[in-house]
Amino acid sequence: LLSCRLYCEEAKDPKRRSCQTVLAEALDIIIRSFAPILPHLAEEVFQYIPYKKDSEGVFRTGWINASSAWKKPGIEEAIEGACAMRESFLGSISGKNSLEYEVIIVIEPGLLFELMEALQAEETSSVSQLNEIMMASQTTLLSEVPKEIPSDANIIKGTFLINLEGGDICEQSSYKVIAQPIAKAKCPRCRRYMAESSSTPCPRCLQVLAAGKGST
Repeated sequence: LLSCRLYCEEAKDPKRRSCQTVLAEALDIIIRSFAPILPHLAEEVFQYIPYKKDSEGVFRTGWINASSAWKKPGIEEAIEGACAMRESFLGSISGKNSLEYEVIIVIEPGLLFELMEALQAEETSSVSQLNEIMMASQTTLLSEVPKEIPSDANIIKGTFLINLEGGDICEQSSYKVIAQPIAKAKCPRCRRYMAESSSTPCPRCLQVLAAGKGST
């Protein structure tokens, strides 16, 4: 998930920069967490952080101070729900490369569907947060089962309990995950199966490469 964002997106793409921001915040919290018991290691790591402008050291810059902006209602449940669906998907293709598949997630209109829409606004995407979590080459989010399903598709049913606002909002939702082999070629750059041929990058990578040439 991280490698695709960091190495395949354009350098200034918001998806790539947001990933770097999360990693930086996580590193800062981890360093401050173990500083009281491993002070020398914490200080050494802190001094080698390239984007830190202060030189006072980890012990003079305060304790953990995570911004309240990181706490977004529903995002934890959305990630947990998507991870539950990913486990259903990966379990159905045990031992196989998940990128060789496209996934269709079917959820009836309701709270769970809305949470998944927060991770994927488009009906079908190969670059959404939902698709990154699913670890597939492409993910489609639907409210009803498509009329035509290939005979080689795996259909997995599951349920997920949504618990919001300390239990004030509870909803048991059912879902279906349809996993089917994708009919496209492997992109030589991002390794997703979204290219027209194995010798040509996929449309997303072609766009990134073109943007990179234009900025030089």
